[in-house]
Amino acid sequence: MKTLLIGASLNPERYAYQAVHLLVEKNQEVIPFGLKEGSIAGLSIITEKKAFKDIHTVTLYVGPKHQKEYYDYILSLNPQRVIFNPGTENKDFEDALKRQGIFSERACTLVLLRTNQYQS
Repeated sequence: MKTLLIGASLNPERYAYQAVHLLVEKNQEVIPFGLKEGSIAGLSIITEKKAFKDIHTVTLYVGPKHQKEYYDYILSLNPQRVIFNPGTENKDFEDALKRQGIFSERACTLVLLRTNQYQS
């Protein structure tokens, strides 16, 4: 199950940084995508929109006002689900995902991982 994390940060205090570490710890394949190059948990942060195959989950750590530039990209990946972490909720995008048959949920990736509900 491959996860694309959008909004990766090199700041250890950011939830996106913590989520990459926890995904790796839980043996989940994760691709961190962010604005700045660097590495988290031994993984290089991807800074360009690549046409990844078999993305199961996109987890968002980008606020609604910055999500529009990712709409077409995320839709093109055709993930099975998109997780809107706290503060990223976006009804317009959630509706667009639904129209494309993509499941979205408002949840916290960290909580899902810690409670063993991430793969459910």
